[in-house]
Amino acid sequence: MNPRSRNTLWNVLLGAGLYMLDPIRDRMASRMDDLSDRARDTYDTASERLGRASDAIRGNDSPMMSKAGAMLLGIGIGVGIGLLVAPASGEETRSNLSDKAQEFGDKVRTRFNREKDPATGTYGV
Repeated sequence: MNPRSRNTLWNVLLGAGLYMLDPIRDRMASRMDDLSDRARDTYDTASERLGRASDAIRGNDSPMMSKAGAMLLGIGIGVGIGLLVAPASGEETRSNLSDKAQEFGDKVRTRFNREKDPATGTYGV
């Protein structure tokens, strides 16, 4: 094959290859934009979480939420340890817990449902 026909063949093959790759280039550009948006969203989420964690470590977070979280964590750990070392069987323990929860609920209901004495219209009588 002479150099001129080889050069022509290379030009034809290169042109055909570029023609075939053109639609892929358009799709890749849109996918790169999607990937860029996704990376930006992931970075924003990670940055927000890191900021909240940093505030919690420094003690700048909401004190009410940290106290409530600590209280709930303590209750959970206490109940878990209590169930593990309880001398009663599982059925007895569940029954006791249910009874205690019922008693506590009754106390709360009676405290909030107590009707105040109706006013008589006279002071001190």
